[in-house]
Amino acid sequence: MNDESIRIFPLGDSALTVEFGNAISPELNRKAIALADHIEKNPFPGLVESVPAYASTTIFFDLLKVRRSFAEYPTAFEAVKKCVRDLIADLAVSPNIDPRLVEIPVAFDRKSDFDLGYIAEEHGLTIDEVIEIFKSKTYRVYMLGFLPGFSYMGEVDERIATPRKQTPRTLVPKGSIGIAGRQTGIYSLASPGGWQIIGRTEVEMFTPDAARPTYLQAGDEVRFVSV
Repeated sequence: MNDESIRIFPLGDSALTVEFGNAISPELNRKAIALADHIEKNPFPGLVESVPAYASTTIFFDLLKVRRSFAEYPTAFEAVKKCVRDLIADLAVSPNIDPRLVEIPVAFDRKSDFDLGYIAEEHGLTIDEVIEIFKSKTYRVYMLGFLPGFSYMGEVDERIATPRKQTPRTLVPKGSIGIAGRQTGIYSLASPGGWQIIGRTEVEMFTPDAARPTYLQAGDEVRFVSV
């Protein structure tokens, strides 16, 4: 990959970020995920982990190990930046890899859809119309964050896209499914939060003792189905 638009900048003293762009885009997200995977498979001395986001990848490293292994560089950042640039040059991103398709069962009921009526009223729709519009799309998992296993997905149909709540709730139940702008996501754990909650799933999004702790992975595609 040779892209002059790529930006690499420090994130504190033991991490750096590779930014491919600043838009919500499957193409940019594929690059971010591909780089994270490539680094994990070809680690440099001192690598801790690589984490993809919407259009960027952040690489965390052990500052002391990097300094010991790359003493010829003036800083750990410069050393890791060189390693990352070499890996980017060898990176091939295939748009033809079939993503994993995951179906998530959802309860859209009065115990779970705290904000469904509000969304319907805001957009001049019925509750059933909001549900059907929401279920009609396949959502890409762009990244995990905020909570372990919390999935940031997109994009929500503009007919039901709704900003976050001005005053967040002090507690959102685990499994709640929300909308924030054109994003949707699943609360993997009970937590404060400001997303507009429209339903709830019983699927465990985060199982810390499992071989793969997070149920969804960046790059997955998700369809929501009514229970």
